[in-house]
Amino acid sequence: MGDGCEVTIVDGGLATELEAAGLELQEDPLWSARVLQTNPQAIKNVHARYLCSGADVITTATYQASVAGFVKYLSLNSEEAALLLQSGVQLAKEAVDEFLSESKSLERRKPLIAGSIGPYGAFIHDGSEYSGNYVELMTKEELKAWHRPQMQSLITAGVDLIALETIPSQKEGNALVELLREFPNTKAWLSFSIKDEQCISHGEKFEDAVKFAIKSDQLMTVGLNCCPPDIVSRLLATANKNIGPERGWIVYPNSGERWDPNTRWGSKPINRQLAKFALEWKDLGAKWIGGCCRTTPADIAELRDTLKLNVT
Repeated sequence: MGDGCEVTIVDGGLATELEAAGLELQEDPLWSARVLQTNPQAIKNVHARYLCSGADVITTATYQASVAGFVKYLSLNSEEAALLLQSGVQLAKEAVDEFLSESKSLERRKPLIAGSIGPYGAFIHDGSEYSGNYVELMTKEELKAWHRPQMQSLITAGVDLIALETIPSQKEGNALVELLREFPNTKAWLSFSIKDEQCISHGEKFEDAVKFAIKSDQLMTVGLNCCPPDIVSRLLATANKNIGPERGWIVYPNSGERWDPNTRWGSKPINRQLAKFALEWKDLGAKWIGGCCRTTPADIAELRDTLKLNVT
């Protein structure tokens, strides 16, 4: 985009930066979404750092936000909850406007705002977003009904696209793509959470999970997020053999650290992972690349530099 980098650069970990600023998130069922109410300026500051690091897309702090969640944990009514969710879009818009007013680069295209929608498992807050086991107890219509208020709120607030992210199962992914049809003027991306070098979190093969999605005219890209960087290439290569990248993949893995419920993230950061693999992912058809948990603005800046220096 904009300044000669043909890959669209997505931002990195939001909660990681909020925690670095001293906010306690880990035991909170709303995770970073609570900060929309308690410290919105902190969220705007993170957006600003990613924009300054070269992100073409910033993602709203609404991954774990839901109307039902805000009603349950913040004692809001439904209307107030929807407005709080929409405030995440407004914060991102303000960050973009302020960045552009201060930017000295005439080549920089206006960054996009992606409205984050996480899986139903993120609301349950029991780690099932990385297993997707709940989909066995829910119909596709129930999944659509759950996600509808969040999608409606973000679209009403004026996002540029919807980020359907960390989706653990083919069933929930299909439900979200079907729900998107109710908003025919809206574009989105769909990214799955990953179990291993072949399967998404619920156990379906990645190459099978994306088949339904790539037929949607509303999806700008399909791919994966929040997995170790070193397994991404195998997943893309296998899918390419049977499907082909078509409109290009989206890839935004975590730092490569392992999460343990008792010790949390590994204490030693793993640096340079995005830049290390970025050209390989690009060659495999990735057109949108960024970072997820434990990645930082420094990672995004390095990623952009790596890709810009290797534009053909």
